[in-house]
Amino acid sequence: MVAGIIRRVDDNESDCPMNLNDLLTDESLRNTAFPCTREGVYLAHAAVAPMSGAAAEALLEFTRRGSTGNPENEWSTGQADDARTLAAQLIGAKASEISLLGPTSVGLSLVARGLPWSPGDEVVYYSEDYPANVYPWAALREYGVEPRPIRTLYPGAVTWDKIEPMLTDRTRLVSLATCNFLSGFRIDIDDIGRRLHEREILFCVDGIQTLGAFPFSVEHVDFLSADSHKWMLGACGSGIFYVDERLQERLAPWLLGSWNVVSPEFVAQEDIVLERGGRRYEPGTLNLPGIVPMAASLRVLLDLGIESIAARLLHLRRYLVERLADKGYILYLQDWEDSDHASDRHRSGIVTVFHKEHDMQAAFARLKAAGIVPSLRRNRAGLALLRIAPHAYTLESELDRLLALLP
Repeated sequence: MVAGIIRRVDDNESDCPMNLNDLLTDESLRNTAFPCTREGVYLAHAAVAPMSGAAAEALLEFTRRGSTGNPENEWSTGQADDARTLAAQLIGAKASEISLLGPTSVGLSLVARGLPWSPGDEVVYYSEDYPANVYPWAALREYGVEPRPIRTLYPGAVTWDKIEPMLTDRTRLVSLATCNFLSGFRIDIDDIGRRLHEREILFCVDGIQTLGAFPFSVEHVDFLSADSHKWMLGACGSGIFYVDERLQERLAPWLLGSWNVVSPEFVAQEDIVLERGGRRYEPGTLNLPGIVPMAASLRVLLDLGIESIAARLLHLRRYLVERLADKGYILYLQDWEDSDHASDRHRSGIVTVFHKEHDMQAAFARLKAAGIVPSLRRNRAGLALLRIAPHAYTLESELDRLLALLP
């Protein structure tokens, strides 16, 4: 049941992956694959997303096996192995480069504290990113590292022309989010990473707002961290931490335990010898109640196809933006959208808006009371913003329900 929750059976009774069109045209199938669609409309995938049906079933199977037999069983171990393989497939990496860690801040902090910094080194980051990708770098000041925050003209619009002036011969690393959590601006990972590598500068990314939603490659990325509870439709506290195999000897583990230090028969050794591959950064017992559902959701997303998901999200964005504009809503990124730089290359599944005449907090409360769940956020200046983040399984008719209730 777990493996087949998002697979249909053809006339010959053989399993075959379901495509996105199947999902959108068969309501029974959609309700099974994504149970949150049975009641209400969930439009807050940039916050904490509902688990997929496959993830929920996998978690139930995990608890059933762990409560009726030996919790240390081959099935659970196999699910963790699958999670590494699926995560590697998702980002174009090797399974040996994947650590099963979450939340996002854990991986980013491991990079910040694990690299061999020298006094006077510099790290560049965007100060208006989500705090998980700000504090680890700002805190390096106590080690003599100079944090250099990027400033942008538009919220979250981090482009190469804003990065390059911040670089010096002491810049050791740049850390950015693949997509800004508030404005929804998606950065050009490949171009930025390639340019940084030409200067021998390390590139670290927070991928939580794009993994599972848009195609991604670590070809020009050194480190990546992303929890699975947003677009990957997994459980909170379980995620992916990627370290390029060429840098695993350079990035020292900040956390040590029986799992990442070679400990035969769990006997502590006099010398610390680290395990190889992704285990190097996993200090202790894996979070299997989170990893098992994450693996299940990754199977679903890869079956649907990340490129198909991305195309669907951009379609839903256009559908929503056009109709919100008709009602007088203004995009948080409106100035960028009106510029010559606007492009789908930088758009995401996040649509954040405000209205000059209507209170977004009241609008949010009205929507929530009707079973429609977006997010209410505020920027640094305190402006209330309505953030709408559908996933690929969202229907246009569900967006219409939201639009009908907005003042």
